[in-house]
Amino acid sequence: MTIDTVSRFEFPAVNRKKITSAFDGGRISSDGGVMLLAEIEQRLGIADRLAALVPDRRDPTRVTHQLADMIRARLFAICCGYEDCNDFDRLRSDPAFKLACGYLPDSDVDLASQPTLSRLENAPKLRDTIRLTYALVDQWLDSYPTPPQSVTLDIDDTCDVVHGRQQLSLFNAHYDEYCFLPIHVYDADTGRPVAMVLRPGKTPGGVEVCAHIRRLYRRIRAKWPNTHIVIRGDGHYARPEAMDFCEKNGIQYLFGLAATRPLHTKVRDVADAVATTRAEDDIDILRDYTELRHKAGRWKCERRVVARIQATRLGLDSRFVVTNMEKVAPSILYETIYCARGQAENLIKAHKAHLASDRTSCRNAVANQVRLVLHTAAYWLMQTLKEMIPSPLEMAKAEFSTIRLRLLKIAVRVQEYASRIRLAYAAGCPDADLFASIANKLTSNRRLAPP
Repeated sequence: MTIDTVSRFEFPAVNRKKITSAFDGGRISSDGGVMLLAEIEQRLGIADRLAALVPDRRDPTRVTHQLADMIRARLFAICCGYEDCNDFDRLRSDPAFKLACGYLPDSDVDLASQPTLSRLENAPKLRDTIRLTYALVDQWLDSYPTPPQSVTLDIDDTCDVVHGRQQLSLFNAHYDEYCFLPIHVYDADTGRPVAMVLRPGKTPGGVEVCAHIRRLYRRIRAKWPNTHIVIRGDGHYARPEAMDFCEKNGIQYLFGLAATRPLHTKVRDVADAVATTRAEDDIDILRDYTELRHKAGRWKCERRVVARIQATRLGLDSRFVVTNMEKVAPSILYETIYCARGQAENLIKAHKAHLASDRTSCRNAVANQVRLVLHTAAYWLMQTLKEMIPSPLEMAKAEFSTIRLRLLKIAVRVQEYASRIRLAYAAGCPDADLFASIANKLTSNRRLAPP
């Protein structure tokens, strides 16, 4: 492959030795860690799973790139920090990316171009996109070798700011932005994504919340008929329709509950006692818990409500949660079970800030949902890579951006010969041992797998 000649440039001399520079080092990629992603994707099979659901309306005689290869390239690029299709104007000829997608670095054609990938994102219709979304739920279900006894699902929505008049974008007064409010659902025990749904920029109502939970429940029950399901969410999801559905179908729920005057009235005696004790003992903070039975206006029955009452030098602060868990102490219910829902915020941050899942800049809402599916599939690759890091190492708890910097954004020289391809990684790579151990583990599993 021809390498364009570029002008030379210089840096200041060191110890009276002149430094000259140019981008003429040969077929070197700055994303050598993409080979790890290739092995992980081969193990998960997520690109083939998604490609099987995308309609291919192209003329077969003119097809150069298969759908699975295009999806693979897109996922690898997102993981490596290239969130836009137009990054492939240059990236499509990168030797490491070509090799990771099953192309020879020099002999084969370049990867799909930006227009081809953009057409891929706009190819699925609404029904196809729904199937793609369900495919990610199936990916999560299949990640368990056997059905678990219990799963806890954290459900939340997040602000996805738009910069135009895309379909479904609405002005949200809380965020003071035109935005989407996509729903994210995660497995609380593993941190793996379960479902991501693009939706208008308004707070979900009870019918909508119930519909999302119902569809997810049916998909889970089709494969896991006996698994106990727990759903956690903030006050947006404490809707009577959702709670009625959960109670009818044996789902345990734990939702935040907006503080109202009747709730404050019911806990007034406990709150006064906490505030008085704090003042008498002259301590900075005092916390106590209580529970009550409460029936809001549209509720069909009384439900258990747990209150966390906290007194500080600034005053009282009372928080409430509603649940159908009856045999758990109020303090454990709030502190241990409900507060653990905060980890979902970190998972959403990883999805948005580190994998740019809020890059939903297509005009069409269906195309933006396809993008959300692709970014979630990239999340699967990064999460699996993170799980392969030995737990004693600090990087096992690192964010995706750190893992990308340490394991993916490393230099490699790609040399194609007549009978082999050689990858020469940088000798000074600070995480060379970890990189090699993960690569050996991935490739050894492939060698041991049945044909």
